[in-house]
Amino acid sequence: MREPSFWHEKDKYARRAAPLTRALLTPVAALYAHFGARRIRNAEPHQAGIPVICVGNLTVGGSGKTPIVAALRAMLEKQGHRAASLSRGYKGELDGPLRVDVETHIAREVGDEPLMLAASGEAWIGADRVGAAKAMEAAGVQVIIMDDGHQNPTLQKDISLVVIDGGNPVGNGFVFPKGPLREPVASGLSRADAVLVVGDIEHPPQELFDFNPVWKVTVEPTGAAPEGLLLPFAGIGRPQKFFDSLAAAGAELTDASPYPDHHTYTPNDLRYLRELAEHRGARLITTEKDFVRLPKMDRDGILTFPVQAVFDESALTALLEPLFRVKINDS
Repeated sequence: MREPSFWHEKDKYARRAAPLTRALLTPVAALYAHFGARRIRNAEPHQAGIPVICVGNLTVGGSGKTPIVAALRAMLEKQGHRAASLSRGYKGELDGPLRVDVETHIAREVGDEPLMLAASGEAWIGADRVGAAKAMEAAGVQVIIMDDGHQNPTLQKDISLVVIDGGNPVGNGFVFPKGPLREPVASGLSRADAVLVVGDIEHPPQELFDFNPVWKVTVEPTGAAPEGLLLPFAGIGRPQKFFDSLAAAGAELTDASPYPDHHTYTPNDLRYLRELAEHRGARLITTEKDFVRLPKMDRDGILTFPVQAVFDESALTALLEPLFRVKINDS
């Protein structure tokens, strides 16, 4: 499913875009926000015996969380902690809790983001976040990094980091389904310990001006873009971000092909892409997240463009240090 275009209209155009649709969706959005807030307010979250750090966001779709989870996990590992990511396993067939193994699991079983995270460190999935946290603690994990879950109240978060896509911070500013927000901005920020803005922010929400701390994150390629003509394709939250990153790295592109987030590529999709690439004299290239969704037999000849999140590790370490002193050093 593709997001409706009016979700991403700027405020000054909001009243012109699909006014009837917006009016019809207003009461539905109000109910969505009401029941979401009530669920959070009435919850009795489980308190894990190890630190739980949530990397979440305020909108549906991608905001750049997964590279931040990987970078945060790597930072904590360098500091001597056994850190592991915990994902719901969106679109995966397995409920967990289980540790993801890149050698035995496929994206259809555990989801694309957990499989991608498992390629660079320890990654778990669990539809039941509480059950997964207990299993991870029993297995010897010292720090849980939740990939998403800011609106899930079942597991107590010790630190909540909210990620905002600078290029599209809150869409049109309305709650789902009238807009892309999972909850009102003020509500989401009230439970956050820090905000991480990916890239340069455009049209920041008013609520962000009064929030502190706000840190900038850049997503940078880990190497140079491949030479020659490339045909990029991507099924992520904002495929254009991937295409723009390739162009910024100096890649020569043709016929960029966007797909919906978490898209499952069919044989027809891949046949079309390969035929188009051959016709253009180009090589196919995609994101790491898309690559793990491809059947292994269909990956030959398809390039990836790995990226990493870069942020101020010293500031984040200072935020986390009191938590580790209480939950790890005193245990």
